Amino acid sequence: MTNQATIQVLWESREVGLRLKLLAYGLMAESVPADKALLQQELMHSERVTSLVEKVEVAGERKDGSYDKWFGGHWVMAVLADFPYPPGDPRLLPLRDQQLDWLFGSRHQTMIRKRMVDGRQRRCTSQEGNALFSHLRLGIANERVHDLAQELVGWQWPDGGWNCDMSPDAHVSSFHETLIPLRGLIEYQRHFPDSMVQACIDRAKEVFLKRELHLRLSNGVVMDENFLLLSYPSYWHYDILSGLKVMAQGGWLDDPRCQKALAILKQKQLPEGGFPAEKRYYHLNPNKSGYSPVDWGGVSKRKMNPWVTVEALGVLKAACCL
Repeated sequence: MTNQATIQVLWESREVGLRLKLLAYGLMAESVPADKALLQQELMHSERVTSLVEKVEVAGERKDGSYDKWFGGHWVMAVLADFPYPPGDPRLLPLRDQQLDWLFGSRHQTMIRKRMVDGRQRRCTSQEGNALFSHLRLGIANERVHDLAQELVGWQWPDGGWNCDMSPDAHVSSFHETLIPLRGLIEYQRHFPDSMVQACIDRAKEVFLKRELHLRLSNGVVMDENFLLLSYPSYWHYDILSGLKVMAQGGWLDDPRCQKALAILKQKQLPEGGFPAEKRYYHLNPNKSGYSPVDWGGVSKRKMNPWVTVEALGVLKAACCL
């Protein structure tokens, strides 16, 4: 199956989210009639989005309930922000406020102070990074978005990224904790240009590029085999597909240091044209941690996952590899 045939299969599916992603990534021919605004409204009221939003409990809940994996408001907003979601959905404002109450609440701020070791903030900065990205992308940001950006800039490690490792010996940034803050700051810089933020972004991108998105500096071997396994949603986990998506967001896919990761991604394309989900970080059991109210397709190295496929094709399109 050709790439165009695969794209047509995705377009003809009943998943409006896939259609929106195809449009956003420029994968549809200009001759295809599509009203993005109508599709966005359809997405907002779709069964998938309704299931995600209605599972979030806000009123009367503890502030850190926003972080419940993967059905808390923190994660739901991050997933929705990954779409071309219509801005300003009022249903998301209570989710935003609960998340901010948690991140700027006294308990969380006390924990932050306790995690300063040898002058380095050992924070799960994917939390602030996801909040920054989702609030801006979803059109629900208030004045606290500047505080989120300033925190991330202030917590940046000397090597350009971030890490939550409490060991005093830890001195190298984490891919997991660096990618999402970078993603959020790129989006912030697009809305509020700032030289300090740009300098932070320039340093953070090098954490990935100098390692060619998956290789150790010391010996050039793969840092973690899980980095090579495609998934959707990846939540806070890093893999080369999520890394390449952020490189595309920043406009860096033409950097030669992206070529090895792009080649690996292309090699994973199935004979029929799609891409597989090789790993899954969620399950559908509401009684266990890691619950997703919706299914994002099967996991198989031999069958196409539509969500992974649209993301992979979008990256390859942006890299002029289709």
